[in-house]
Amino acid sequence: MNPDNAVVQAITDVNSAVNDFVWGWPALILLGLVGILMTVLTKFFQVSHIGHWLKNTIGAIFTEKHVTSHTKDRTISQFQSLCTALAATVGTGNIVGVAGAIAIGGPGAVFWMWLIAFFGMMTNFSENVLGILYRRKNEKGEWHGGAMYYLRDGLGSKKHMKTVGAVLAGLFSVFCLLASFGIGNMSQVNSMVSNVESAFGVPTWITGLVLVMAVAAVVLGGLKRVARITEKIVPFMVIAYLIGTIVIIVLHAGVIPEVFGAIFRGAFSWNAVAGGGFGGGLILAMQMGFKRGVFSNEAGLGSSVMVHSSSNVKEPVRQGMWGIFEVFADTIVVCTLTALTILSSGLVDLTTGQLSEAGQAVQSSALMSESFRLAFGPIGSGFIAIAILLFAYSTVLGWSHYGSTATWYLFGHKGVMVYRVAFVAVVFLGAVMKAQLAWDISDTFNGLMMIPNLIGVLALAPLVAKCTSNYVDRKLRGRDVEPLLSMRPEIQREHAEAIRNAKTEEEAE
Repeated sequence: MNPDNAVVQAITDVNSAVNDFVWGWPALILLGLVGILMTVLTKFFQVSHIGHWLKNTIGAIFTEKHVTSHTKDRTISQFQSLCTALAATVGTGNIVGVAGAIAIGGPGAVFWMWLIAFFGMMTNFSENVLGILYRRKNEKGEWHGGAMYYLRDGLGSKKHMKTVGAVLAGLFSVFCLLASFGIGNMSQVNSMVSNVESAFGVPTWITGLVLVMAVAAVVLGGLKRVARITEKIVPFMVIAYLIGTIVIIVLHAGVIPEVFGAIFRGAFSWNAVAGGGFGGGLILAMQMGFKRGVFSNEAGLGSSVMVHSSSNVKEPVRQGMWGIFEVFADTIVVCTLTALTILSSGLVDLTTGQLSEAGQAVQSSALMSESFRLAFGPIGSGFIAIAILLFAYSTVLGWSHYGSTATWYLFGHKGVMVYRVAFVAVVFLGAVMKAQLAWDISDTFNGLMMIPNLIGVLALAPLVAKCTSNYVDRKLRGRDVEPLLSMRPEIQREHAEAIRNAKTEEEAE
């Protein structure tokens, strides 16, 4: 065996063993239970207050200037935090990941993606609330928050849990650092270069070199530069992509009822995927839906909270609502339109749930590209290649901040620039490595991040419920109660005073 192949095989074997553990049923059940618990404790906030959170997220972009206006200090606006978080989540998982879930788990995997996203809205909400409650400013005046802080300072503040909280915070940071090279770098870059090569015939190494320069130009400039770029790329690419998918769905409107029928049959049929064994197909559909759903929206990983915590917002629940919208936009909207496009294009046999002859003729990662080619000709596949390029590029930018935050926590500010240089260098490695290995490594690092984060959210669930109830009492019921804004006394006093002054000025007007 070639020594290089032996090394790759060894990495593959080790990764498979770890992946089977971190993505086993105990971890998936924990993920679901945390989402269900937070939904119940917040009294189904994502449904009961849907009008409120839509008004104060996507609606506020058009009505409240401070939501989008650039900050003069080292914080970023709420809109920039959303775009940077969406940049990290709306990526190849929405195209390649959904296609892979359907190819392996059948149409039924889409239902399980919806389900994990519904409860994941409140998991992401809880992460963001905790992130704001436990965040702190560094010596440069930048907000730093994330699972590592609410694990160390939140879980660690409980009786006999100081060491446990500190250890879990350290593990989360290490896993996040590693994950930034996997989900946030290699798998994204690999998808980019593969699609560019397929659509335009450009060799992977050339695209890889161009990407190294494009990533370096932004990442080395820090969060403010990343936020300025993502707030321009994300809205444009999402709208363009959605328009394309909607056109194809309208063209195939006649089969859409059958598509939904296939999704629900596949989700609950004991033999959801042929060849899966007795009940194996159903389990595979659930597992692929959960895994690809989490890969897409990252709810439960504790990743996007690191950029949401850099927002200039003072209300933890206000930033939590951006987390709800993030999962809604990513999975319920973008992933659903991707799935409907593929399933309505004739690439999947809706009766059996397996790929049709046309679908088997292309790789699962190219199902979306083929769907667009069938609808629009060569320009369609070219559009998807460009879409994946922009989606994945923005994801790389967003994840660079997550890795930087983890590095800062572990090694201080001196290690951040070293990390960023290494992050840029790994871009080229992602361009030339095996595609399947890149995705497998990403899955593993996702799971490793998820476990300590979910433990933290679970332990601090009563605090999230208390903070949410406090917000509802003040903002929706008009009660005069002291706001709960931070677990750090000095920040609590500062923000509470700012809110009181703003209210007094508003009343005076």
